[in-house]
Amino acid sequence: MKLIIAYIQPEKLTAVKQSLYAREVYKLSVTNALGCGQQKGYHETYRGADIEVNLLKKIRLEIAVNDDFVEPTVQGIIEGAKSGQIGDGKIFIISLSECIRIRTGETGKDAIG
Repeated sequence: MKLIIAYIQPEKLTAVKQSLYAREVYKLSVTNALGCGQQKGYHETYRGADIEVNLLKKIRLEIAVNDDFVEPTVQGIIEGAKSGQIGDGKIFIISLSECIRIRTGETGKDAIG
């Protein structure tokens, strides 16, 4: 079992979801996030004052999958989020030691679904 965490551009969310659905990955959590990476933000002028904006809007996806779905999930995220530009995002894969479905009490692979 793995937990896949991805940071993507907000405008790529629909494309990533469609790509994941095509690979039969339906369960995910989506959170708004702020962050910066290599692009380091941008400068903006507001009422004559120069403002540095270095925390950019991102989307954080969290997807728990069984081992068989790790590669299709990663490929789906890449397919939907890739533009070839700096700031496309990052994917992190973390091992899960346990998963428990609260409603039924199922554990492990059965709980992830």
